[in-house]
Amino acid sequence: MAYDNTCKYIASQNPASFVRWLLPNEESTNVQILKTELPAEPIRADSLILLQVGNTILHLEFERLPYSDPPIPERMIKYWVRLYSKYRCRIEQVVIFLKRSDSPLVFTDRFQVGNTVHPYRVIRLWEEDPAPFLAEPALLPLAPLTRTDSPRVLLQQVVAQVELIEDPAQRQEILTCTAVMAGLLHKPNELAQLLREDNMEESSFYQAIIEKGVQRGLQQGIQQGIQQGIQQSIERETSVIMRLLRRRVGILTPTTEERIRGLSISQLENLAEALLDFSAPEDLTAWLDNLN
Repeated sequence: MAYDNTCKYIASQNPASFVRWLLPNEESTNVQILKTELPAEPIRADSLILLQVGNTILHLEFERLPYSDPPIPERMIKYWVRLYSKYRCRIEQVVIFLKRSDSPLVFTDRFQVGNTVHPYRVIRLWEEDPAPFLAEPALLPLAPLTRTDSPRVLLQQVVAQVELIEDPAQRQEILTCTAVMAGLLHKPNELAQLLREDNMEESSFYQAIIEKGVQRGLQQGIQQGIQQGIQQSIERETSVIMRLLRRRVGILTPTTEERIRGLSISQLENLAEALLDFSAPEDLTAWLDNLN
């Protein structure tokens, strides 16, 4: 959730920057932020932001991993139908994957069932050239996740660019968001060496994180905050994987649920990919037994 909220914050505070990046042929001087929930039951709004540019709506979905319930393609077509029904305009949908994954799901760019085909754009940040992100202050928090052979050197470049921002308030905001997003790749002690908490503590986004309890650990330093964010992500991914498993193999025994909750985040990611091949509870049990 911390990464979702950070991405939403960046995009909502700097919508023109995202329009210039994703819709370079559109005029970016007049961008309106729309509410993230539509009439009726919201499908999923925690990682979504809607920007209206002229007669175009830019629908952004930020995803750490490609596993969700309902699946991302199903969510995208449902949102398109609701958006088009309400606004009757061009809708540009973009799914942005934040963390590198070998899952084939990160290459899925359409909903397709029978004759129904609904395409959307997919961006895998780890494949993106970092140069445009380093050149746009509002996109700097995403830059550490872009293509590089040396993540630490890239993070150093990002910090150097942040320090060039003249407005102190904006510099603090961007640095805080960069600290959160870089936590997807870098260990807390590495971040602590490059990012100082006293450079972020006056940031309004930093204060919002503290007040909402999204990453309360930031009050005790970057390390504790990021660890808490990681734990929240593990709990969320575990919940999603549990639902997907119940659909694939049926009811899970308490013992099996306990074993799944004890998995590390890397093991959960592997399970999320493996479960696509499960057809019976025995498949899940065999997979868990092979971990030992």
